[in-house]
Formats: sequence, C-alpha cells, structure tokens
Amino acid sequence: MPREQSRITAGTQPSEAHMTRADVVAFFDRRQRAYDNLDAATLAGDYADDCIVDSPTGGTHSSRAAIKKVLQGVFDAFLDMKTRTDSLVIDGNLVVRALSIEGTNIGGFLGLPATGKPFRLAAVFLYELKDRQIVRERRIFDFTGMLTQIGVLKTKPV
Repeated sequence: MPREQSRITAGTQPSEAHMTRADVVAFFDRRQRAYDNLDAATLAGDYADDCIVDSPTGGTHSSRAAIKKVLQGVFDAFLDMKTRTDSLVIDGNLVVRALSIEGTNIGGFLGLPATGKPFRLAAVFLYELKDRQIVRERRIFDFTGMLTQIGVLKTKPV
C-alpha cells in the first residue's frame, strides 16, 4: 500500500497539518520535560478538544479538564514520579512510546492514605496525532501489579 494511503487509513487526511519525524520527536521531548516537572496543565494542553484517552488509572476520558485531573491525581500521589522513554516508534501520525515509570506513594492514591511504598513498571502508550495535537491515547500497563507494589492491593503468593 502506498505511504499516502497508509496514512489516510490511519486517520490522517492529506489536508491536515503533517508533522515531520523531527516535529514528533520535539513534541515528545517537550512532553518528557512536562512529565519531569509533573506539569499536568502543560501535558493536558497537548490534547485536542475531541480527544479520547483510555487509561487503567482514569478509565476513558475525553476532555482536557478530565485529562488534567487524572494526571494531577497521579502526580499528587507520586510526588517523586519519574518516567523514562525507552523507545519511540513513529509511523506518520501514529506513535508508540515504550516507557518505564516509577515512584513512591507519598501523597495517597485513589482516596486511600499514602503507603510510602514504591512501584516500578513498564508501560506502552499508543498515540494518534492530528493537527499537532493528541486525538487518541491508549495507556497500557499492569495497574494491578502497581497497586500490589504500593500496598493498596493484597495478593496471595503463587
């Protein structure tokens, strides 16, 4: 399939503002700095008005306000949270970000008191970009494992 047809199939119309690979890398570098600063407002500003985000932490949400609220809740719970991009795969307007996330439950999480316990996990975030904004994001990670690591969920040994 020719490249242009592939992009159209993936959701990009020829009339849309196309981001070059360098533009996409710069976009995600800027987002990394916002994650480093636990800056929910800047991160939420990268989403289109009609975006859809699927996340184990916040469920499905579709507004910048909801995205900011979920991110701020996570950042408030894990005040030392660090994310590291392990790889960024770019195919036109589709981006896959494999990352490592770690932090300590310092501020309480999901309405429960802080446990002081750390977590570390691998994650994959899938993005669709349009007009230099995120229109769709799907976050994939072991949420149950995270809750177990921070002591919110108890499991029996196997």
